[in-house]
Amino acid sequence: MTTLTASGRKATARQWAGLAVLALPTLLMSLDQSVLFLALPPLAESLRPTGTQTLWIMDVYGFLMAGFLVTMGTLGDRIGRRKLLLIGGVAVILTSLLAAYSTSAEMLIAARALLGVAAATLMPSTLALIGNMFHDPGQRGRAFALWASCFMAGTALGPVIGGLLLEHYWWGSVFLLGVPVGLILLVAGPRLLPEYKDPAAGRLDPLSVVLSLLAILPLIYGLKEIATYGAAVVPLVAVAAGVAFCVAFVRRQRVLEHPVLDVRLFRDGAFTAALLIQAVLMVAVAGSYLFVTGFLQMVEGLSPIEAGLWMVPSALASIVSAQLAPVLARRLSTATVVAAGLGVAATGYALIAFVDPVGGLPLLVTGFVVSFFGTGPIGALGTNLIVSAAPPEKSGSAASLSETAGHLGVAIGIATLGSLGAIIYRNGVVVPPGAGAVESAAVRNGLEGALASDMGESLLVSAREAYTNGLNVVAAVCAAIGVTAALIAITALRGRAR
Repeated sequence: MTTLTASGRKATARQWAGLAVLALPTLLMSLDQSVLFLALPPLAESLRPTGTQTLWIMDVYGFLMAGFLVTMGTLGDRIGRRKLLLIGGVAVILTSLLAAYSTSAEMLIAARALLGVAAATLMPSTLALIGNMFHDPGQRGRAFALWASCFMAGTALGPVIGGLLLEHYWWGSVFLLGVPVGLILLVAGPRLLPEYKDPAAGRLDPLSVVLSLLAILPLIYGLKEIATYGAAVVPLVAVAAGVAFCVAFVRRQRVLEHPVLDVRLFRDGAFTAALLIQAVLMVAVAGSYLFVTGFLQMVEGLSPIEAGLWMVPSALASIVSAQLAPVLARRLSTATVVAAGLGVAATGYALIAFVDPVGGLPLLVTGFVVSFFGTGPIGALGTNLIVSAAPPEKSGSAASLSETAGHLGVAIGIATLGSLGAIIYRNGVVVPPGAGAVESAAVRNGLEGALASDMGESLLVSAREAYTNGLNVVAAVCAAIGVTAALIAITALRGRAR
């Protein structure tokens, strides 16, 4: 096993080169979902999936990645984080090829499911290895800031890269991005990355693995279904079942000698607060992102690539602030920098709350840039807090919690804020007299229905105004969430060393 850098010792060029290798799977995972949105039309034309199959093509990757994060985090602690990362690299190559050359919707769904499991092996190992490689606090802060920047960059570059690929190649080309990333990981990983595992981890408890899946998968599924179809019986039961299994999972971890997830980590106030802030903030980020991208394409009438280009400035702003955060935290404090950033994010969302349906693009982009600039510090410093708060042998589990909290925040944000914006839209859109029941239902179901109808310009004006009102209300709620998260940061992170 490779000897780790001594505590406090400066990292060498080898560690920084290793960080570049770890950045690649991070960039890939954030690219995946955004490029898939662009690939859906040609994909649907080729494979002819049903409506249900289309939803599973979109969602099964995220479901299984979220479900297996906790298991893979602790598995890396047991068998070795570099080993699990390399296994994940092989799995990413194979499943990317399987997805790219799928000949049916069922085959693509299966490939996406396996790709989600493969992705779950990458993220916790990536974060945990950064903690192993960088022991100097200043360098570790910069390393986590660079990791967060790569994740944000992938989100912005997805539509641009996806658009270029689809312009010249077939729909499967967007899935082939995982092949070169996996190959680089397999070639450079053994040379540049250290190995680390917990020598006293014990055996993996199979029942705990099952309980973790039964807790997370129904919860994510139920929240997504509620966001799409409303509060029906099945998704509500799924959410309730997920919560019940979560309680059972936690209880079992408290009595095991070698738990899958050490719940004692939550005794660290900064660890718990950082997790809570990340989850709460992702509620706002996901909810606002949903409506901002919809505004750009359906109110402003931009193409997906054009909309993606307008999102690039916000991603660049978050990258800049993530790089500044560790520098400022050395002069001030983590609590001050994170709370100030969240206050800036709240200000950006407040600007979006005043966007108009006509001529609102400049204010929308400005508000979104400001809000993303404010989220950069928690992306950099929060991840550092979560991973560094755990002992080295538990950092894989801590990293998996960071990713799981983010996924839950996204699911909750889309479900709650998506439903809120939809209610505002339905109550605000004015359907012309004489419209049939089917046409009226389609229009009230969303702005897409109004754009597809032929009921005249007055309906389009009303629908765009109603959608913008929904965006305004969601942005106001996001501003309140930002203020709440800032208060949590300034109180719960107070006293944390610079």
